[in-house]
Amino acid sequence: MWGMPKMRYADCNGSETSEETEIIVNIGGVRQVLYGDVLNRYPGTRLAELVNCSSGGYDAIFSLCDDYDPGKGEFYFDRDPDAFKCIIDVYYFGEIHMKKGICPICFLNEMEFWKIDPSFLDECCKSNLSEKREELEEIAGRVKLILDDLEGDPSATRWQKCQKFLWKFMEKPESSLPARVIAIVSFFFILISSVVMCMGTIPDLQIEDAEGNHVEHPTLDSIETACIGWFTIEYILRLISSPNKLHFALSFMNIVDFLAIMPFYVSLTLTHLGNKMMELTNVQQAVQALRIMRIARIFKLARHSSGLQTLTYALKRSFKELGLLLMYLAVGIFVFSALGYTMEQSHPETLFKSIPQSFWWAIITMTTVGYGDIYPKTTLGRCNAAISFLCGVIAIALPIHPIINNFVIYYNKQRVLETAAKHELDLMELHAGKATRETGKPSSTTASLESNLKMSHSDTYIPLLSDSNYRTRLQSCK
Repeated sequence: MWGMPKMRYADCNGSETSEETEIIVNIGGVRQVLYGDVLNRYPGTRLAELVNCSSGGYDAIFSLCDDYDPGKGEFYFDRDPDAFKCIIDVYYFGEIHMKKGICPICFLNEMEFWKIDPSFLDECCKSNLSEKREELEEIAGRVKLILDDLEGDPSATRWQKCQKFLWKFMEKPESSLPARVIAIVSFFFILISSVVMCMGTIPDLQIEDAEGNHVEHPTLDSIETACIGWFTIEYILRLISSPNKLHFALSFMNIVDFLAIMPFYVSLTLTHLGNKMMELTNVQQAVQALRIMRIARIFKLARHSSGLQTLTYALKRSFKELGLLLMYLAVGIFVFSALGYTMEQSHPETLFKSIPQSFWWAIITMTTVGYGDIYPKTTLGRCNAAISFLCGVIAIALPIHPIINNFVIYYNKQRVLETAAKHELDLMELHAGKATRETGKPSSTTASLESNLKMSHSDTYIPLLSDSNYRTRLQSCK
């Protein structure tokens, strides 16, 4: 199909009907002969209109192509020839498949130019296009957030400006050096609080109170109080500066922050006021239970660790695989515990007293832990144990690869998105500076940056932002 054309040229002003017409198209230097009867299968497309352009003359021709050579009867298009190889398939097969290496958004723009409806794309290509759109929307969102941070709202009140400054100061360490220092200090307070919580349980570091009970050392208690004070101030400042209080309160990480500081104040209240409302023993038990909840503060590290955030997202995306793993283990535990109980009943010193009690043995055997507190004593029971831990290894190994794959995919995706967002901002700054030099006027607003970028013909620029609602649209990508 992509060979030398026949020695017959198109004549849009001739007497031949469109069904008998041949046209020669030159797509980015690649020439091809196309036939009118094939192109007219889809009359609304650009090529079909080109076949039937005789009535409009040269004005109609140049409205459809970039250039035209009357001597050769050749229509020139400054488009991607590789994409056109896929576009032309719609006339022969009624569907389009994108080749590997072609950007889905660029290909969609090619289809729009050739006036091909996107419904002709195969389902596999549509899913690829949907993924690319989501990535571009995320890049656009990141760029929008960065630009919003860089450019203040002139109509904002003094309180709104202070609120925005405080929000950046507490939530975005990359915004300034003081914000980065605050994030590092918060990170060290989390570590110190966690270490103090662990050291407070060492008997040698505990003291006896007036009633003979072992309590934490006053020094450790003071450090704990200082850490809670820092966490409280941090949480209140972030809550005050939050642009959306309800969303802030319901966010998972903010719920973790609240649970990390809440036990301290509840236990303090129970210690000072609970004696009047309930017995001392009940107060101590409630305080002890609340103090155990302090372990929630270790999850605050996820706020300062992109690795932990990536792991959380990977596990969230792997619910199906984790569900399969639990299902495999649940079936194996039930089967092998029942078999173990049945096979061990003949032994007078059996440790398998019941099937529910055998669940513990099946769990530690299939997970290859094997504490040895419960073990089979008959030959059949040992054979059952051998089969159970072999099946456990297989059941655990099967879903591991998809979970790791989800982690790697998300981690690489985040790095690509960060690089793309920085690249977009660098291009916006470059073109804004160029426009400033040309006009002699500073250009700092989002609208002016975008208008400058629209005038650019860079092959690597990805225009993500519009003047009104930051709609995502990709012109070209590599």
